[in-house]
Order: sequence, then C-alpha cells, then structure tokens
Amino acid sequence: MVSLSKTIFKAYDIRGVIGSTLDEGVARQIGHAFGKAALAKGERKVVIGRDGRLSGPGLSAALAAGLQEAGVDVIDLGMVATPMVYFGTNVLGAASGIMVTGSHNPPDYNGFKMVLAGEAIHGETIQALYHAIAAGDFAAAATAGSYSTHDIRAEYIERIVGDVKISRPMKIAVDCGNGVAGAFAGELYRGMGCDVIELFCEVDGTFPNHHPDPAHPENLQDLIRCLQETDAEIGLAFDGDGDRLGVVTKDGQIIYPDRQMMLFAADVLSRNAGAEILYDVKCTRHLAPWIAKHGGKPLMWKTGHSLVKAKLRETGAPLGGEMSGHIFFKDRWYGFDDGLYAGARLLELLTRVQDPSALMNALPQSDSTPELHLHLKEGENVELIEKLRSGATFEGSDSINTIDGLRVEYPDGFGLARSSNTTPVVVMRFEAETPEALARIQGDFRRVIVAAKPDAKLPF
Repeated sequence: MVSLSKTIFKAYDIRGVIGSTLDEGVARQIGHAFGKAALAKGERKVVIGRDGRLSGPGLSAALAAGLQEAGVDVIDLGMVATPMVYFGTNVLGAASGIMVTGSHNPPDYNGFKMVLAGEAIHGETIQALYHAIAAGDFAAAATAGSYSTHDIRAEYIERIVGDVKISRPMKIAVDCGNGVAGAFAGELYRGMGCDVIELFCEVDGTFPNHHPDPAHPENLQDLIRCLQETDAEIGLAFDGDGDRLGVVTKDGQIIYPDRQMMLFAADVLSRNAGAEILYDVKCTRHLAPWIAKHGGKPLMWKTGHSLVKAKLRETGAPLGGEMSGHIFFKDRWYGFDDGLYAGARLLELLTRVQDPSALMNALPQSDSTPELHLHLKEGENVELIEKLRSGATFEGSDSINTIDGLRVEYPDGFGLARSSNTTPVVVMRFEAETPEALARIQGDFRRVIVAAKPDAKLPF
C-alpha cells in the first residue's frame, strides 16, 4: 500500500507515480472524499472514465468503489478521452465527473481530473480533498451508491457531426501518439466527411512511438513527414487524453495554439460581436490586437485549464485558449477544453478555403521560442519568481504584467517567466520582431535570473 502523499494534490488535478505515490488504495480514498464533497453540494451521481494507461482499469475500479462507499451513484464511461467525461457531465444528468488520466506524462504516471457540481476544481478545493482523506473519515454511507456503465461514444460523435459542418471533402492526417484520442479521432473526422490517415491511433499505454504531447516539436515530426509524403492537406495531433490539439501545415509549419486562437476568435466574434476572448500569459502579443480588430475584447489570464474554465464562467466569454493547446468553446459547445472538438471546428473553417496551409501560415507571427523549462528543486520555482517580482528591473521594458509570474513587455517583443503549478519548474517563453531582439530580451532575463540564482541552468 502506498501511503498518502500531499505532493500528488496539484493546482488543477491529482497526479502521481504508480507504485510510488499513487495506487488503488489511494484512488479509493480519493473516490470516497470526492463522493462526500459531491453529496455536500447535493450531487448524487458522478461520471467517471479513464484513458489508455495500463494502470487505468485498476485505478478506475478502486475510484468507483470509493465513490459508492460514500453513497454516490457511479456512471462509468470506460475508456474515453477526457472531454468525453466533461461531455457526460453536461448530458447525463450528473454535473460531477472524474477522469482517470496521466494526460501527457510518462507511462508510469496517472491521476485524476475532476469536475464538481459543474466546476473544474482547483487550488483549495483539491487541497480540501487531501485534508478530508488525511483526517481518516471513511465511514461508509448507510446505503452504498449504485454502479452502471454507459457507452457515450455515439452521443458524443453525433453531437459534433450534427453541428460542425465541413464545406468540402478534405484529406487529413491525425497523430494520436498511441493516446486514447486514437480510439475516436478517425471515426469523428470520417463522420464529418474527411479522408483520414491515422498515425499511432492504436491505444497503447506504453507510448511506443513518441510521447503524446503536441506542445513539443519533436513529437510532431512523424506528422510533418506524413504530410510531406502523402496528399493530406493538414495534420492534427492530440495529447494523451485528447483535451489538447496540435496543428501542422502541409509545408511542415507548426501552428501553435495562440495562432489557432486567431482563426477561432475571428469566427466566434462574427456571431458574438463585442465579446471577451480569453487567452493565457504564454500567448503571442499578436493575439490581443487581432481580437480587437475583429470586434472583441482581449483578456489575458492565468495559465491553467481549471483557471481558464472558471474565468470563462465568470465573464461569459464564448472562447478561451491556452498556449499549451487547451481550447475552450462556449460558442456552440459547453465551455470545456476538448482537442477533438477544436480539431472539428478548425476543419470547418479550413474547408472554406482552397489552401488551408496558406491561410494558417499567413496568420501574424514573430520570432518566438516554444515553452522553455528551468528545472529547479521543489519550492525553488516559487521562490525565484517572488525574488524577481520584488527586486528585478528589466531594461527598456514598457510594462510588467504580474497576474501569473512576470510577463515583461518590450516595444519589440515580450519575455515570460512563471512558476509551474504542477512541477518544480519555471516556465519561460520569448517572442520578438527580429532574432536580434529575441536574443536581447533573453539576455535581459538571463541577467536578472542569474543575479537572483547564480547556479541556475538556463534552457536558452
């Protein structure tokens, strides 16, 4: 038995290593604590699902047992993409749900993404689950909850195919990296009328081909090669649990999510004039003027899928997006992040033009870096950002936004350093109008970080 570790209770979810910080005993305790939290909000049913990881069936069964012990009825969707659990909480008469997933982490990881009474829980609500388990109150309910299974596949695919329409047939390539999205992507996009080349769509929790994380260019090389060697027009890639989307053009360009957001924003604003569009601090500086030009109000917000979802609810914004690939459509959809659905909406827009790659490549962009990680010891990432906030001065900067770390704006670019909420890492990203400006901004950040932490091993 693994003993309970506070370290697995992260900012947006619960995540641990199988046999080290997470096992079926811990999963059962989490189920019991979540079940009691659901009952306290008047919720009597919880939807559960799991991704394709080898530890998924055991954790999922233990989770269900814990929920039932607490007196909650369980609706088990089986092996599904994370957004299909979210979809279930919108259509099955149960507003709470738990997805057993390790997302894009290595094969020996697993965890839980949770929706409680319609809200993606984060922060203190997740910590409250830890405290409830640590208090050791596992008294079983007088009447155990029921257990049923439900196949949501057809409902989910039909809901999308019934609403999202392509304007012409299109041949696409889809790379699921052996993640769970592979069980659904081909059927969904063929249902829409596309010809689909499938790469690594066999679900395999060991991820034998490449890591299922489209945020990193090395994981998109097979898809780029496929587009070069076939007559597919564009490529879509998904992370391990299907809630994030990556996009590659015919000529091998990666269209990062902040540029995908430009196409989505223009479309959504055509029906929602004057609406707010949310995006996180890692996104390109070209996004705000683009949103304004198309009649919307740009709103920069903190990184984190639960935080963006909460802000969407608060503002009523019809669209939100993160640089990591989480895209949230409240326009024609339910407001949760769904890579498969975002892919469908992208195809709807791209089939309106003859050359989809030209359309995407023409979106504004500058020289930029992908996400860069400065690896530190536990807690040092938070300390470093606090030091920079209180004492660092940046040469030639226009402004500093501190809603999530430090985003330093310059006349010709920006630099970002923020503390990851899930790992002991400082996440950085840089963008500038020229390679020289990019190097200058990185040099400015190098200067202040090394002054604060001389032994920092910078990733640039």
